[in-house]
Amino acid sequence: MARGKIQIKRIENQTNRQVTYSKRRNGLFKKAHELTVLCDARVSIIMFSSSNKLHEFISPNTTTKEIIDLYQTVSDVDVWSAHYERMQETKRKLLETNRKLRTQIKQRLGECLDELDIQELRSLEEEMENTFKLVRERKFKSLGNQIETTKKKVKTSSIFTHFAFLSYYLSQYFRVM
Repeated sequence: MARGKIQIKRIENQTNRQVTYSKRRNGLFKKAHELTVLCDARVSIIMFSSSNKLHEFISPNTTTKEIIDLYQTVSDVDVWSAHYERMQETKRKLLETNRKLRTQIKQRLGECLDELDIQELRSLEEEMENTFKLVRERKFKSLGNQIETTKKKVKTSSIFTHFAFLSYYLSQYFRVM
């Protein structure tokens, strides 16, 4: 019995779409394997499902990179250079950011101040004054907390001292009687 021809369009039902994807992927990989065995072809298939899950088929004794390099050689297309250029640009930006941050750190430590103009020096001075103000506020808050803790300890220890004295006095008093 022959199967009916289906219309090629997007399957709306998610479950049916996933089942169809899985079956057709397996069929495609089976055909790729047959091509590899029967014709000694080098095949690489890279697929991503709608949920971005990677599925790939690679002929035995080869890698996807080898296939892509061969493709570049044959078709005179450089797949890696655009990626390499983006990586180099990102590296350049990160190095520049790193250089600027190191310079700022040195300036805050009092080094490299000769390179700054008067406006930059004023800005740096203002930043440092604000930082000192925050440090002082934090220090006074910490000291206040320590004072409160010490007061509570002293109050508690003086109560125990009075209690010990009273206990001793009462024990002496009752002994005499």
